[in-house]
Amino acid sequence: MDSTQYDVVVIGKGNAALCAALSAKDQGASVIVLEAASEDESGGNSRFAGGVMRFAYETVDDLKRVTDLTDEEVANSDFGTNTKEEYFDDLFRLTQFRTDPELSETLVTQSLDVMAWLRGKGARFVPNFGRQSGMVNGKRKFFGRLPIEVSGGGAGLVRYLDAAVAKAGIEVLYETRALSLIYDGVKVSGVRARRNGEVVEFSAKSVVLGCGGFEANPEWRTKYLGPGWELAKVRGSRFNVGDGLKMALDIGAAPYGNWSGCHATGWDRYAPEFGDVNVGDQFQKHSYIFGLLINSDGKRFVDEGWDFHSFTYAKYGGEVLKQQGQFAWQVFDSKVKHLLRSEYRIKFVTKVSSDTLEGLAAQLEGVDGEQFLKTVHAYNAAVNKDVKFDHTVKDGKGTTGIEPAKSNWAQALDAPPYEAYSTTCGITFTFGGVRIRHETGQVVDSHMQPIPGLYACGEMVGGLFYFNYPSGTGLVSGAVFGRIAGRGAGLAATGKAGA
Repeated sequence: MDSTQYDVVVIGKGNAALCAALSAKDQGASVIVLEAASEDESGGNSRFAGGVMRFAYETVDDLKRVTDLTDEEVANSDFGTNTKEEYFDDLFRLTQFRTDPELSETLVTQSLDVMAWLRGKGARFVPNFGRQSGMVNGKRKFFGRLPIEVSGGGAGLVRYLDAAVAKAGIEVLYETRALSLIYDGVKVSGVRARRNGEVVEFSAKSVVLGCGGFEANPEWRTKYLGPGWELAKVRGSRFNVGDGLKMALDIGAAPYGNWSGCHATGWDRYAPEFGDVNVGDQFQKHSYIFGLLINSDGKRFVDEGWDFHSFTYAKYGGEVLKQQGQFAWQVFDSKVKHLLRSEYRIKFVTKVSSDTLEGLAAQLEGVDGEQFLKTVHAYNAAVNKDVKFDHTVKDGKGTTGIEPAKSNWAQALDAPPYEAYSTTCGITFTFGGVRIRHETGQVVDSHMQPIPGLYACGEMVGGLFYFNYPSGTGLVSGAVFGRIAGRGAGLAATGKAGA
């Protein structure tokens, strides 16, 4: 059995793992990255992310730490704010106040700084003009507190970090699947992996697990999320099957967080089983807030306008999965066609259209057409016509007298031609993970004692998200806790931990 020695071994090669590798290297550690995928499929779930970044900011000067803004862009834009208090409020509200206080405080208070750190590593960020803004009184207004995205989306972020890792001289081994931790009952001292059909040992003073959740493992989804979840599509990497979680739990790491919860969105009904790197996140369908979600009974089943999609999309995928047949149609009329996001215009899309509601009903595969028409007529009659529609704010244009209500952006479905898009549930990542020390990223065991030599980051960190998820938090939390875990692992490996 071959054996090689490093200060730090990082498992995985998405955003969090790459940040950990760079951070460990910054401490003077020798670092190697082990990636189960081939180079073409590498990058983890980060490769499939849309690229919006949710971080705390108060002023344009804060945004200028992250990206170059022209005087014209500053003068003609309303970037809003996402103060630390607003960030906390969103995170607390969406997780029903269950988010771990130390983890969430670390995420929020370090989010702006880690964005600047990423920029210093070569990442490029740009204003999020395309998907989170609109023109209001001649000025560009950003909404959802998401004015910045990474250029090139999640795949772009991976490319930037790949370049930084190469520049730092960090070795990356592809098609090298970690199998187990080398553990003597006291400390972790490396990893066993399969490479080129053989088992290889990588000895290390510290190991960082950054290899994702179990969203691509149908058995684990059914076991932890519940019956029916084996039927969900996987939005991202087919390699995220829980390997790192199993390795950690096998040596006594403490499981933590919402193990029966996940980030799951509306996804094209006939998309492939796993994410397609050539399509990225474009199988998603996030403009449902401007239309109706219809199940096989021909009925609505959620408040489509409860909030901006940024605060509901990660939950409503699970609601779609609960419906008979695990699908729902998103229905729109011509009044909002110009507001539909870019993913509604890709070549691979399950779409029907008609000049009449009756004609549309006949094309909604698997739907009770008669009940659909009754639902639409009842909805149209319930729309508050006295409130003006405004897609850039929660406009309060809702319904009365129907269940479920629609709280915002409720307009009568009365302007042909009509369009409908067939969606199912696409799972992004799982919320359950292991417990870490927030200040170092070190994994603790079930007795809350730190496991020497073991660190975790990214999707593997449990305790941040429960029930729901605010858009743009994943890449930022991956970077925050990746940097922390890499620093903790690097300092411990080089003997500087007490410095």
